[in-house]
Amino acid sequence: MITVSDLEIQFGKRTLFRDVNLKFTPGNCYGVIGANGAGKSTFLRILSGDLDPTRGSVMFGPGERLSVLKQDHFAYDESTVLDTVLQGHSALWKVMQEKNAIYMKEDFSDADGIRAAELEEQFAAMDGWNAESDAANLLSGLGIKENLHYSLMKDISGKQKVRVLLAQALFGKPDNLLLDEPTNDLDLETVMWLENYLANYENTVLVVSHDRHFLDAVCTHSVDIDFGKIQMFAGNYSFWYESSQLALRQAQAKNKKAEEKRKELQEFISRFSANVAKSKQTTSRKKMLEKLNVEEILPSTRKYPGIIFTPEREVGDRILDVRNLSKTVEGQVLFKDVEFTVEKGDKIAFLSRDPRAMTALLEIITGNDKPDSGSFTWGVTITNAYLPLDNSAYFQTDMTLVEWLGQYSADTSETFLRGFLGKMLFSGEDIYKRVKVLSGGEKMRCMIAKMMLTNANVLVLDSPANHLDLESIQAFNNTLVAFKGVVLMNSHDHEIIQTVCNRIIELTPTGMIDKRMEFDDYITNEKIKEQLNQMY
Repeated sequence: MITVSDLEIQFGKRTLFRDVNLKFTPGNCYGVIGANGAGKSTFLRILSGDLDPTRGSVMFGPGERLSVLKQDHFAYDESTVLDTVLQGHSALWKVMQEKNAIYMKEDFSDADGIRAAELEEQFAAMDGWNAESDAANLLSGLGIKENLHYSLMKDISGKQKVRVLLAQALFGKPDNLLLDEPTNDLDLETVMWLENYLANYENTVLVVSHDRHFLDAVCTHSVDIDFGKIQMFAGNYSFWYESSQLALRQAQAKNKKAEEKRKELQEFISRFSANVAKSKQTTSRKKMLEKLNVEEILPSTRKYPGIIFTPEREVGDRILDVRNLSKTVEGQVLFKDVEFTVEKGDKIAFLSRDPRAMTALLEIITGNDKPDSGSFTWGVTITNAYLPLDNSAYFQTDMTLVEWLGQYSADTSETFLRGFLGKMLFSGEDIYKRVKVLSGGEKMRCMIAKMMLTNANVLVLDSPANHLDLESIQAFNNTLVAFKGVVLMNSHDHEIIQTVCNRIIELTPTGMIDKRMEFDDYITNEKIKEQLNQMY
């Protein structure tokens, strides 16, 4: 349990939030949400003790253990992977180290024997005899194979380090768990494992994430940082988003009577409560929603970019034919004999256990790379707009933002370009910033503005949620659902694939699977799972 009392944090003259009084209790998972810069990570740092608040206090239950997902990927370089995980339970690790040091002594004294007995008792009380197997199981669940468990951390990849540090945070089932962006660099299969793990977690969890499906799957509450305050609401991210949008519409309908608004909100909450029936926390969450004070729901101050794709013309009967494409990188087959025809209305998600395969395919069909064999042909009516995984080459220039966008527009007037940049939340003097100093999220919004200028009827998207905040992801998702053209996409965002795509193509080193079905149905289909296990 975590109790926050009269908390305030101020940097210079700017106050992020004040008068925060909250209690986080076992059995619940709290999704901390807020616009970029609102203070989500700052709040977790205060809870972890890494940052002192300007005022107020944070208290934990007596004897409770806190675990935090570490962000320093080099801190454990000289430790083995397994030992790094074990160090997540510092008290247990300390006992193990002292116990081992005593047993290594050549001149073992009576005092050493007494101390060793004390340590063995503590070790057993902390379930130390199962520690290594528990740590190994966590690593395996997160996709770190057994042959790496005794490797040094400095010898594994950055993405593997992320998973090891996540296993470290989860190890020993801490009483209080703080996770800042735990799904970063995880594939869809590992994210699903983590969703299941946390949905059944019996202690207190606070999580910051840009993955909406993940937040919906694991969170019983939303902790919203807005208006300089932190407020807690029953329900997951989707409930908070839909209710804040409803509150916004009501605020704009000035003539609607208060009683009509209240009835509309109550009906909304009742509908959402009924939809919660499938969640693992069904009973308690439904009761919490029913008790929610509808007057607590306010329109958010967040700004959503205006992402609008308007095809200049409708796609013709021939869109894209792909025949026998194969690609090998560094002696490893990414995909082989890939063959498919894109049809009207298709919104296709490309999947693979090797992320290089999806990127390679999209690079090939957009003309940026060549296949080892095979061919592809676009229809004459087709114009495509491409969002690459790596956009760094586009920003190696000293141009201002407005000059940069002007390269891709027939109309180079500042008024015209400012309109597109404004939709991407670049206002005022922002448009004169040098593009080489933009953040990852700002560069993504620039690339989206560039795509909007093309009026393409086919969108080719490689990881469209990368570097974007929740508001931009939500806006992107909404426009892809409404888009009248064709979408060819690779994404780690479960919600985008599920709500946008109507066809799944999975690439393997030995062939491919092509199914017209929803993503949730695809990943739970036992026959498909069995087929894929034979193909990889």
